[in-house]
Amino acid sequence: MSAGRARVLIFAAAPVDDADAVGRAYHRISRELAGTPGLIRNELLRDTTDGSRFVVMSEWESLELFRNWERGAAHKGTTAPLRPLQDGSRGAAFGIYEVAAAY
Repeated sequence: MSAGRARVLIFAAAPVDDADAVGRAYHRISRELAGTPGLIRNELLRDTTDGSRFVVMSEWESLELFRNWERGAAHKGTTAPLRPLQDGSRGAAFGIYEVAAAY
């Protein structure tokens, strides 16, 4: 596997009746992920044309370290608050990318 960094993107949408749902889930998960081996940082990005749509971007030291965490027992429980908010309306609700080039 490549030793390059990896980015994980999760697409989410807030329900009409709970505009803060994605933010609450993001902050809860982020607190639980603090100190996770390989996790460099994560960000909550809000769509500038539709404030109910978000992307959660996490940056990992390597795809291997992300996969190790993903296979671990805590993964599903930790990320559960965001799962019902995932937005697959534009295709997949998430994507995993390795950095191929950077300046």
